[in-house]
Amino acid sequence: MNMPSSKNWIIRIAAALGIAAIAGLLWYELQPKGLGEGFTSGNGRIEATEVDVATKLGGRIASIEVDEGDFVQPGQIIAHMDTQVLQAQLAQAKAHMRQAQNSQLTARAQVSLRESEKITAEAIVRQRQAEVSAAKKRHARSAILVKRNALPLQQLDDDLANLQSTEAALAASRSQVVSAEAGITAAQSQVIEAQSAVEAAQASVERLQVDIADSQLKAPRGGRVQFRVAQPGEVLGAGGKILSLVDLSDVYMTFFLPERQAGRVALGSDVRLVLDAAPQYVIPAKISYVASVAQFTPKTVETASEREKLMFRVKARIDPELLSKHREQVKTGLPGMAYLKLDADAEWPAHLHINVTP
Repeated sequence: MNMPSSKNWIIRIAAALGIAAIAGLLWYELQPKGLGEGFTSGNGRIEATEVDVATKLGGRIASIEVDEGDFVQPGQIIAHMDTQVLQAQLAQAKAHMRQAQNSQLTARAQVSLRESEKITAEAIVRQRQAEVSAAKKRHARSAILVKRNALPLQQLDDDLANLQSTEAALAASRSQVVSAEAGITAAQSQVIEAQSAVEAAQASVERLQVDIADSQLKAPRGGRVQFRVAQPGEVLGAGGKILSLVDLSDVYMTFFLPERQAGRVALGSDVRLVLDAAPQYVIPAKISYVASVAQFTPKTVETASEREKLMFRVKARIDPELLSKHREQVKTGLPGMAYLKLDADAEWPAHLHINVTP
C-alpha cells in the first residue's frame, strides 16, 4: 500500500529539481553578459620602456657598478670602461697642442720681425730720397757753373755719377720695402697656419676628453637594471651592450580592440587595469596611444563579421606618480585585463572602482 505513495513522492521531487534546474539555467542565460554596452575590454601584458646601455667606443670593461634588480637614477655612473689608451692619446694630443702654440708664437714673432724690417727699409728709402734730392741740386748747380767756366767739366761728370748712384740706391731701398712687405705676408700666413694647427690640436684634445667622459657610462634615465649582458674584463666593440634598464616611470599595457570599438576610444580616456597576479587591485590608467592602422587583417574583408577582425593596437599608460610610489612592486610581463568606458555617462561597476592609493 505504501509503495505507490513513495514513487509519487520521488517523481514529485525529481520534477521539482528539474524545474529548479531549468529556472536556474534560464536565470543564468538572462543575466547581462560582460560590462554592458558602455564598456569594452581587452587582454594584454604590462610593458615598460627598455633602454640598452652600450659603450660608444670599443674597449675593455673596467667595472660595472650596479647589479640586476638595482634601481638607478638619471645620470648615475653605472659602468667604467678602461681609458688607459685614451689617456695616452690625450697626453700626446696635449703635447701637439703645446707644439702648435709655440709655432704660433714663433710665427707671430716673425711677423713682428718682418714689420720692423719694413720700417727700417722705409726709413732707408726716405734717406735715399733725400740723397737723390741733394745730388740733383748739386748736379744742377755744377751744370750752371760749368757753362760759366767756373768749374771744370770733370766736376759736372762726378756730380752726375753721384746722382745716378743715389738714384740706384733709392731703387734698391724701395725693393727692400717690397721684400719686407712680402715677408710680412708670408709670416702672417704662417701665423694663420699655426693658428689652424692649434685649433686642430685643441679639437683633438676636446674629442679625447669627451671620449674619456663617455667611457664613464651613465644611466640615460631612471629605472631598474633588468639584466647584465657583459661582465668586467670583457672586450666590447663600438656599440657593445653592457646592461639593459627598464624605465619604471613609463609603464603601460598594450592590448587590441576591434575597429568598431577602437574608433570610439579617445586619447586620455580612463582605463582600469586588473592583473592576473593581483586581481584584488584595480589600477587606474589612461589611453596614450591608438593605432591609426589595423595591426592584422583577414585575407578578404567582405562581411560585417570579417570587418570585426580588424584589430587596432591600444596602449594604456599608468600614471608616473603612482608608479613612483609603488616602484618596488612594479613588474613587467604580467598579463591582465584592461577595461575601457566608451560611454561617458556610464558608471563604473563596483568591482572596477580604483582601490590603489595614488
